[in-house]
Amino acid sequence: MIDIRPFDSLGRFQNEWLNARYHFSFANYMNPDRTGIGPLLVWNDDEIQPGGGFPMHGHRNMEIITYVRYGAISHEDHLSNKGKTPAGDIQVMTAGKGILHSEYNHEAEITGLYQIWIQPSETYLNPHWDQKTFSQADYAGRFLPLASGEKKHPDALPINQNATLYGTHLQENKEINQAIEKDRLGYLVVSKGSIELNGHRLNERDGVMIANEENLNIKALGNAELIFADLPDTIQ
Repeated sequence: MIDIRPFDSLGRFQNEWLNARYHFSFANYMNPDRTGIGPLLVWNDDEIQPGGGFPMHGHRNMEIITYVRYGAISHEDHLSNKGKTPAGDIQVMTAGKGILHSEYNHEAEITGLYQIWIQPSETYLNPHWDQKTFSQADYAGRFLPLASGEKKHPDALPINQNATLYGTHLQENKEINQAIEKDRLGYLVVSKGSIELNGHRLNERDGVMIANEENLNIKALGNAELIFADLPDTIQ
């Protein structure tokens, strides 16, 4: 099953500093047909104005992954962690038994990012934050594991769930394949460009839910950037 969620169909929120689109139900956007898949509960496409951001607030029992599309985001939390995550890099936060943090755009340009929430396999873990730098070469022409709870991806940032978030950059007309194991689900977002996925066209910032597919054949219709979550079909 290939269930395409066009960008224009996503939930919306906007104020003076935030322009957000919601792939799944979130905050005041409630769509009973889009309540997450497996342990993936939130995928927000946020644009944050210079000087804007999320002031100190709390989370509990969630794995929160931030992938920066352009610009940079600056993190600070009550555990004394501080860091700036630029475009192409990611940060991972285990909220566990509770963490207070803020995220601000201290740059002179708009920051665009994905905020992805995955329900952990264990609750009330010790909170943790980390980030990692990836080069353009790392992403080129293959699905690069960015964050994962699977032992087969030791170089990815660790999360507490049997799931993996991948990223790839594809040149125009480049094709790649991604196998999906039985009883696994997928969610893919076209961060830049457009692609053909198993015969279906997806445009920039579209999302697609994937179920009961053994293989993904992806062709870039122009230079493209993709983010793909491989997930268990139940919370593990």
